[in-house]
Amino acid sequence: MDEQKHFFYTKSLRIIFINKIKNMRISLLLLAFLYVFIARAQKVADPRPFANAITEEGLKKHLYIVASKDFEGRETATEGQRKAAAYIEANFKSLGLQPGNKGEFQLYYPVFQDSLVDAAILVNNQAFQLNEDFAVNITTNHSSTIFGSEIVFAGYGISDSIRDDYQGLDVKGKIVLLLNGEPATVKQPPAGRRNNFLTKQQAALKNGAAAVLIIQTKFTGNPVNNKGNMYLSAYKKSILPNTYYISEKITEAIMGPDYSTAKGGSPQPKTYVANVMLQFNKATTHLQSSDVLGFLEGTDLKDQLLVISAHYDHLGKRDTVVYYGADDDGSGTVGVLEIAEAFGKAKAAGKGPRRSVLFLANSGEEKGLWGSEYYSDHPSYPLEKTTVDLNIDMIGRIDPNRKKGDSTNYVYVIGDDKLSSDLKPISEAQNRKYSKLELDYKYNDPADPQRIYYRSDHYNFARKGVPIIFYFDGIHNDYHRPTDTPDKINYDLLRKRAQLVFYTAWEIANRNDMLKRDIPLK
Repeated sequence: MDEQKHFFYTKSLRIIFINKIKNMRISLLLLAFLYVFIARAQKVADPRPFANAITEEGLKKHLYIVASKDFEGRETATEGQRKAAAYIEANFKSLGLQPGNKGEFQLYYPVFQDSLVDAAILVNNQAFQLNEDFAVNITTNHSSTIFGSEIVFAGYGISDSIRDDYQGLDVKGKIVLLLNGEPATVKQPPAGRRNNFLTKQQAALKNGAAAVLIIQTKFTGNPVNNKGNMYLSAYKKSILPNTYYISEKITEAIMGPDYSTAKGGSPQPKTYVANVMLQFNKATTHLQSSDVLGFLEGTDLKDQLLVISAHYDHLGKRDTVVYYGADDDGSGTVGVLEIAEAFGKAKAAGKGPRRSVLFLANSGEEKGLWGSEYYSDHPSYPLEKTTVDLNIDMIGRIDPNRKKGDSTNYVYVIGDDKLSSDLKPISEAQNRKYSKLELDYKYNDPADPQRIYYRSDHYNFARKGVPIIFYFDGIHNDYHRPTDTPDKINYDLLRKRAQLVFYTAWEIANRNDMLKRDIPLK
């Protein structure tokens, strides 16, 4: 090939190559435009047809089951709670949700409970009767038998920076005898001092006591209850000394006439010689409870997540009396079920959310936010990818103490301004556009005397830095009473509040960016 032909041939190849590159760029631009168009089309899909899946009839149907006698008040780690968990799981499955915990719908966590085997006190071989002459705390005590021949009276057992009743006393390895409460001269304990059962135990532990006897005046006996409170961990950082509440009869057997002087306001430390046997035996049962997790996968932002939560446990039953917990938190539980149905219908219609949604039904809330604590410490999905937790706890009733506005059309909103500056504007905009409820911020201040901000499952997300909103209806006369029943629910208001949660979740699930985390947790 001559030089001129080679030049034109090379030039032609170069032009063809450049045109191909240009066409590829145009194609890539078109693909990018199409991608953005699809994403935007998903974002602007009208949520109202799907919100209409949240109905009074559906909420009522679920609630009359969840808050039924058959579920026995849904106390954590009981058969009633397990029945409720099975019902929620079955509904998640029927809605086409995926298991939210490594192929399982339930996330189990351990629970322990102690049962009293026997307890005894002997003073100089005189036996005294449990629940007539003395009482025990089954949970804090441990199985042991102690024989002591010297009992140290240490006043009120206060030992802190303000007062030290143990000063000058050697109580290591000995039984200490204490007056209950504060000195009569102290009308209000100094700031920072709480002299209760636990602090008396801790002060005795700090000073090396082997056991503690706390004098209870006018001891009338306690009802026999052979089971202690449930708790989460069987392993303790420190083993507290066994502690007994004792009657004046036992006290006089140890102190003799000195007791009259001590309870008259002049307690003087003294060591008493007496043969005292303290026996305590218990059995520990390993139980379990569970959260129920239903997962709906998103589209282009599926690796990001929002959580919609409520606790499904309540107080169980006392003898034959059932604490139904229809509002607390049956209302939130059925709200989650209906919201899940709304999102499921959107996905089935090809308009599912961009982000994934985890529907989280917690147990253990009434015990101390156990289920949400366990989830937030063992999350199934990364918390740094969790954009928000929308938590629903009591949304079916009207606060009888609310004296302003329209109490048939409101909801208390808590925490929307605490961790993200994005969240409150979204919440209020969705409410203005769709629900038109009165958003009441009465309980939004963490310093509020009721401390509502700290009292539901959202807080375990907040403490990990995840933005939250907590939806709440207030404290009514049936709160934590067996009269909290499904017939007292305002189902129209329950529907409106649940739909507000859905609309807010819809916007957060479909916006381009995760919520900013630009406000530090206080």
